[in-house]
Amino acid sequence: MIQGLTEYLPVSSSGHLTIGAALFGINGEDNLTFTVAVHVATVLSTLVILWKEIAWIFKGLFAGKMNDETRYVVNILVSMIPVGIVGVFFKDKVEEVFGSGLFIVGCMLLLTATLLAFSYYAKPRQKEKISVKDAFIIGLAQAAAVMPGLSRSGSTIATGLLLGNKKERLAQFSFLMVIPPILGEALLDVVKAMKGGAEAAVGDISLSALAVGFLAAFVSGCIACKWMINIVKRGKLIYFAVYCAIVGAIVIATSL
Repeated sequence: MIQGLTEYLPVSSSGHLTIGAALFGINGEDNLTFTVAVHVATVLSTLVILWKEIAWIFKGLFAGKMNDETRYVVNILVSMIPVGIVGVFFKDKVEEVFGSGLFIVGCMLLLTATLLAFSYYAKPRQKEKISVKDAFIIGLAQAAAVMPGLSRSGSTIATGLLLGNKKERLAQFSFLMVIPPILGEALLDVVKAMKGGAEAAVGDISLSALAVGFLAAFVSGCIACKWMINIVKRGKLIYFAVYCAIVGAIVIATSL
């Protein structure tokens, strides 16, 4: 449930998973099968909630000409470039240098709160469409969110709003652009598990627990995705800024 809810709400799924592991005294990330399962579940929830938009994109692609749908796909591909580079070449180094301890999570939650607050109070000129340049900059924000506690959805949506993109289109773009990186991260985890052997991949989790985790992530992901789209349209991100600031301060205080 933590994975499904926080993947789309601008509060950082990685940060909340670290907090949850500390509260419950567990380390779910050691079990790569479970990690992959809940990430795939969140992708599936996106496909369910945004199936009309996805169908629109594929329909336009099969038209065989440059149209709005094709340009949309180009923007998504451009947005993937920064996170692809970081994910393949630098993710392990970033985690090695900064770790995923509670102190860095608290600091990154405060940074997330700052980004959300800036995007709420900033009033840039509203653009009709997301440009290729904006897609790349939003992709840079997504790449920076490899840091635990820095929200991926919060960073991309806040960056898009600061660039002047309309909030009605931004939430949809933000959630669709995250599908390839999530699947790519899951693939990297599978490769990592294969290198570590079957025991490292499966761990000691039961099939029933795996199924419950998948279902919980899928259902909570559907709820969060649909809820977040409506929140962005109404411009209520400031509440999440307050939440991230409070949680971040508490986490920093308890980790010192």
